[in-house]
Amino acid sequence: MMWLAPQTFVTEAERERGLRLLVMEAAFSGGTAALTTGVILTAFALHLGASNIMIGVLASTPFLAQLLQLPAIMLVERWRRRKMIAVVSSLIGRAMLAIMAALAFFSGTLPLLLFLAAQIILCGFGAVGACAWNAWMRDLAPEERLGRVFARRTMRLSAISLLLGLAAALALDLTPAGSFARNLVFAGMFAIGCVTGMISARVVAAMPEPLMPAAPGPVRLGALLREPVRDLNFRRLLAFVASWQFAINFATPFFTVFIVRQLGFDVSFVMVLGVVSQVANIGALRMWGTLSDRYANKSVLAVCAPTYIVAIVAMIGASQFGSRELVKLWLVALHLVMGASIAGVTLTSTNIALKLSPKGSATAYVAANAMVTAVAAGVAPIVGGLLAEVFAARRFELLARWSGPNGVLSLPILVTAWDFYFLIAGLIGLYAIHRLSLVAEHGEIERREMVNQVISETRRTIRNISSVAGLRAATDLPGALLRDARLGVRLRRARAGKAARDRS
Repeated sequence: MMWLAPQTFVTEAERERGLRLLVMEAAFSGGTAALTTGVILTAFALHLGASNIMIGVLASTPFLAQLLQLPAIMLVERWRRRKMIAVVSSLIGRAMLAIMAALAFFSGTLPLLLFLAAQIILCGFGAVGACAWNAWMRDLAPEERLGRVFARRTMRLSAISLLLGLAAALALDLTPAGSFARNLVFAGMFAIGCVTGMISARVVAAMPEPLMPAAPGPVRLGALLREPVRDLNFRRLLAFVASWQFAINFATPFFTVFIVRQLGFDVSFVMVLGVVSQVANIGALRMWGTLSDRYANKSVLAVCAPTYIVAIVAMIGASQFGSRELVKLWLVALHLVMGASIAGVTLTSTNIALKLSPKGSATAYVAANAMVTAVAAGVAPIVGGLLAEVFAARRFELLARWSGPNGVLSLPILVTAWDFYFLIAGLIGLYAIHRLSLVAEHGEIERREMVNQVISETRRTIRNISSVAGLRAATDLPGALLRDARLGVRLRRARAGKAARDRS
């Protein structure tokens, strides 16, 4: 176990090698997540015959398991070996994926309960490892490079999710629902996820861990958690995190159920939408990482969070259109917007918690942030699952009517079932954005200025990646027109002045 021990001194070369491994490891942990979480986990549960309540419980498990970070804080602070905790917990937790793979060939209540038990164990050990991992990364990655390093890592995660998402969508599309071939597909995805998870743990073990400072005295959990709670600014951040996590997890875990059961599309189409979202995610990550380092995480959040909330509410539009082709285009457009905006939210919400935590003693701050996330994000889908039957029996209809000489135009808006979730998520999201405005971060700028920076960064990126002169000209067209307009004004003023002098 000596190779898992922390180092008294980490050289600059070792630190850089560790940061490279941090980015490289994302391909393996991202592979595990891409094949065993999110849409695939929900689709697997539906394949096994899960109810809406079971879907809600499965969606809440990764978050409620984060409550185990409370005892994990004590483990980290007393043992002070973060790498060893992260690696061992990862190995134990990801071994559960092999059991979940075997359950693909069974059906009934017992396999579903075993599936849930394996998911709880996986998420529980993942939470313990995450507590050690986050505090470790806070000391390994330089503060001024947090945004760029984790943007590169997240880009690697998104890229592997994109590739595996395409493969999973193709495999599900080629196998009929309920068939033995579909059993093989789900079993294969979880088995591969188990293997990539083990490789991920091996790569993590090769990264250096700076030695934690000696504890000033006996470690008490209550005293540790009081530190972030006493910090007014961090407390405001926790209020934003709580309301935000509840808002998005009240509705998003049921996107797959909404698209499959209410709209009538196949699971493979849901996977395609996931790929679309990942493409947008990858395209936006580098920009968000650059802007978060240049200005502030809060400034990026102030743009991305409202955009994501608006996109969730706009999901209601999918149930209003009569044309299935129009519904498909609408869902694709929304997933592009959600993918790009959630990239900034995910990156900066993690970074702002790390940035507002004191260096060398970030464990309690990061864990407090995880606790709030766990409770809010864990309770939201359970509440959503319990309310499924309530909303299913209710509908809200709004009729917009335009009368004119040529007749009457009626536009009915019907809100039913899952549409209520999107409206409620939007209202809670507005409150979350208000809470974010109260958080102070060094370097933050106004939302309007950040929007201008996003536009400038996008134009710069297009110019850099394009070798087509016409596209370059197109990106420069607004500026060129403005320059021409200003030149025209100056010429007209000069002519008018000359004419006035000639008359005099």
